[in-house]
Amino acid sequence: MQHFNEKVALVVVFAVSALVGMVVPTSSTMAATCNPAALTRVRLGQRSTAVVNFQTCLIQMGYAIPAGPTGYYGTQTRAAVVKFYQGTMSIQHDGYYIGPQGIGLLKQRAGAQVSIDTSGEGLKKISSKEELRSYLQLATTLQQKSARLDMGVASERSLLPALSPAAESAGRVSDTTVQVKGIDEPDIVKVDDKTLYVAGSEIYYMRDIPVPAAESVAPSIYPPRYDSPKTSLINAFPPSEMSLKSKVDTSGDMLLLRDKKILAVFSHDKITGYNVVDTAHPKELWSTKLGPNTSVVSSRLYDGKIYLVTRTYINQPDPCPIIPLVSVIVDCFEIYRPAKILPIDASFTAMVLNPETGKAEKELSFLGSTQDSILYMSPNALYITYFYTEPVAALTVKAVLDRGASVFPASVIGEIRKVEQYNISDEAKAVEHQFILDRYYKTISADERLKVENNWNNQLQAYIKEHRRELEKTTIVKIPLDTFTIGATGSVPGYPLNQFALDEYEGNLRVAVTVGERSRWWWGWGSQETANDVYVLNSGMSMVGSIQGLGLSERIYAARFIGDRGYLVTFRQIDPFYVLDLSNPQSPKRVGELKIPGYSSFMVPLAENKILGIGKENNQVKAAIFDVTNPANPMEKDKYILAEGWSEILNNHKAFLLDEKHSIFFVPGSQGGYVFSYAGDKLTLAKAVSGYDVKRAVYLNDYLYIVGANNIQVFNET
Repeated sequence: MQHFNEKVALVVVFAVSALVGMVVPTSSTMAATCNPAALTRVRLGQRSTAVVNFQTCLIQMGYAIPAGPTGYYGTQTRAAVVKFYQGTMSIQHDGYYIGPQGIGLLKQRAGAQVSIDTSGEGLKKISSKEELRSYLQLATTLQQKSARLDMGVASERSLLPALSPAAESAGRVSDTTVQVKGIDEPDIVKVDDKTLYVAGSEIYYMRDIPVPAAESVAPSIYPPRYDSPKTSLINAFPPSEMSLKSKVDTSGDMLLLRDKKILAVFSHDKITGYNVVDTAHPKELWSTKLGPNTSVVSSRLYDGKIYLVTRTYINQPDPCPIIPLVSVIVDCFEIYRPAKILPIDASFTAMVLNPETGKAEKELSFLGSTQDSILYMSPNALYITYFYTEPVAALTVKAVLDRGASVFPASVIGEIRKVEQYNISDEAKAVEHQFILDRYYKTISADERLKVENNWNNQLQAYIKEHRRELEKTTIVKIPLDTFTIGATGSVPGYPLNQFALDEYEGNLRVAVTVGERSRWWWGWGSQETANDVYVLNSGMSMVGSIQGLGLSERIYAARFIGDRGYLVTFRQIDPFYVLDLSNPQSPKRVGELKIPGYSSFMVPLAENKILGIGKENNQVKAAIFDVTNPANPMEKDKYILAEGWSEILNNHKAFLLDEKHSIFFVPGSQGGYVFSYAGDKLTLAKAVSGYDVKRAVYLNDYLYIVGANNIQVFNET
């Protein structure tokens, strides 16, 4: 990691150069590419075209010089030289110069033909920018060839003010609904023992723009598109003293360190940390902007640290270094790539942030796909997933070799089999295969070709149904928290729905996936051929057990793992609720099934052997209690249908609130908010609060706060 801190030196150098009349290369005179043959010894303080070429070669190799090839050997270049010696020769070098040995090795590396090692599995470190470019070119080609063959941080303040003696405060405070107890997740409402933190929304509005007269020029200043949202800090306890204390100028999902009174706000382009000891006068501690083409996948708060995962779209001409935050630079040779050539288009960076300073204490980057990336975190590790599809052309050839004998002549099959033995790229093989088939079609009549195409389509459909688990895959990268390195990688067929589809238990990872939902569109093999599986991976991310073929023709709508049991809901027409026995990782079993109308998309345990499901039935929001005391015979104890077509809980578990003390839970809807009692395993609507912008509910002691976009209502739960 390297930080920007040297621009003043560059300004001084350019000023001095102008005074003495020396020409320093500018952007228009910089070398466009590295010339290894012209490399020569240079040293700190030197200004010349030789330095331009030297810097260009270092940058091409993946060593970060943020100012670019300026022609001046300054502190940025020195830092890159230190890393070059460390990374290539394991030598501790001061970086004040590049000597004969370093020049020789740089010539060798910069001028070498880059080859990509695709052996093995998992992830490998990239050695240079050129290797990354070559990998991306192959990955891009792979994406283009995927169609089947035609068969027919800013300021830092290290000292936080001491906490002042608290006034009256609540002893019982709700937490954001999370997947893993003790690991907090970001949300738009947070609460401590006295204060509500409520994120505002962007308010878009239209204003009349003055129309200029024909002779006049257009107005140069236009009104803003929207009001910049802010976060409100509200004194909430006791309710009789509820009042707005202050606002901060950023808004978005938040994480709150209650013990240190630090609020981290994730807005669309930056992350800001605030000291909220004095809620009337919150103070900005730090702010860090996201890097170019970067977005936040998700974040967590655990053991006093912020765990952040970002996704950066790859710039193919200049793919590295990666800048996930403006204060963090990840050099090329610090990035991991898949061992195999996969259709990747992004890099993921996992970071550990110090909430007091905003600085990244650890970071780790690897290449992946932007599609369906999920963050799941246990007390032991981060798990980051990305989805990809296997090359369709290669699978088509496998289908020809496996089932083509009944459709194509033996001579065609023999030629394709021979091409597969050639030591050429997959792309070149695809061209050869297409040539063989085109030549064959020219030898038969139009009638015969129509017959062949139909016969082959039937064979292909059967092959794809049999091999559908080879078409689409999800890679899972495991990052242990203690080492924060690539601990292991694994893959499963299909794709997980969300973070609840992953769960770590006694060293194993359980993953629930839907198979065939995505690839069916490319192959045209029908909408009723999906399946749902559960896989168990060990600590090394190797598959040790599985349950396959649940809910054929359906897809997963909800998953929840609790101890050595798993609960799964699939849906297409009816709602099969499955109970899984996962006590033996090598031999997981489906032990019970209940078929009922509708579906659940969020499940949460209410008590031992009682599961609450929130979903829909007949296009209306539904809450149901499942009794799993006898796992072989699960029962729906009770259900309640709301006159609502939507609830945020259907795709965001953090909108849900459970208060076990009073046996109630909160559900937001499109017309208002609803408080249910589940006492005695009966669902009763205890309170309905009208309003189209009801967002969340929290509790302080025995008071329930229902938070809307424009107001907060408080109810006594007793």
